Amino acid sequence: QVQLVESGGGLVQAGGSLRLSCTASRRTSNVMNWYRQAPGKEREFVARIRGSNLQYYSDAVRGRLTISRDYAKNAVYLQMNSLKPEDTAIYYCNTESSWGQGTQVTVSS
Repeated sequence: QVQLVESGGGLVQAGGSLRLSCTASRRTSNVMNWYRQAPGKEREFVARIRGSNLQYYSDAVRGRLTISRDYAKNAVYLQMNSLKPEDTAIYYCNTESSWGQGTQVTVSS
């Protein structure tokens, strides 16, 4: 099973930016995902990348977040711009049947 490690979370003011990273222990499948879970809510889909650049987004983040990947580094990224307080959550990387431990993103108003 592939191991996934997320990083890059933190505290940012509304309107600010963060870049999350997820590094895999080996080359992964064609599809990699980002999910998030806010306090008291269920985990929800955020973004997906298929192949080198086919991207999918939830309506809540489309136009503000951008997913990308680097095959050479076995990594996937989530560039987060124009952040809102409602983006506050733990962000998880997912591929195949594996999940990372998550990285906390907190957006203050």
